[in-house]
Amino acid sequence: MPSRITCDVSDESPVTVVRISGALDMSTMRAVHLVLDRCLTAQPDALVVDLDRLIVRDPLALAVFAAAARRATDWPGVPFVLCAPPPDAASWLAYSTVGRVVPVRRDYAEATRTAGAAAAPRLRARLEPVAGACRRGRELVADACARWNLPELAGPASIVLSELVGNVVRHAGTPMQVTLTLRRPYLQIAVTDGSPRAPRAAAARDPRAEGGRGLMLVRELAQRWGSSPAGDGKVVWAMLPAT
Repeated sequence: MPSRITCDVSDESPVTVVRISGALDMSTMRAVHLVLDRCLTAQPDALVVDLDRLIVRDPLALAVFAAAARRATDWPGVPFVLCAPPPDAASWLAYSTVGRVVPVRRDYAEATRTAGAAAAPRLRARLEPVAGACRRGRELVADACARWNLPELAGPASIVLSELVGNVVRHAGTPMQVTLTLRRPYLQIAVTDGSPRAPRAAAARDPRAEGGRGLMLVRELAQRWGSSPAGDGKVVWAMLPAT
């Protein structure tokens, strides 16, 4: 009989919680991976995975949690904690590489404390695809850099965010969510829109125009950048060194 697994996601501020029920093996780990990846793309303050009702049929499938933890650390820099594993899973986690990559806590309360304490400073804003969106984005950057004492990043971060927002205005034409996160050693900038189309470089135009220099500047100013599916749309993100 095929294994079955369910993943219930709830927003329990300041963390997002995924409660996994059912049998984990090599056939069901992909379903878990997809749910965790979708949760991380939404950029919660922290992510807790409750394993209390998990049955481990194949210990090798626990690697899905190490993969998600590495993804969380790489981008979007979200604290990722497992909690309440059943005794057999707890033993396997303790003696595997997974347990050295992912924090494991005895119960939900301890896990949420751990995850919440590791949450990074973050600012969010919802913008409409209108001409003033780039200006509003720069104001958000100025606010973040002032709060977090990063005056040297105000200029480059404003340029990067203007380009990402301008790309949404010109090509996606949907409302967007802008997220700024200070996860040292990086300032992370992310723009989520409602179009699944990959980000497009701007055509040749006046380089002095607002938001007109395209993704070339993002590549030049950011340590890393990328794009990931997010719901019906995508998120485009960039990481700037915050030394």
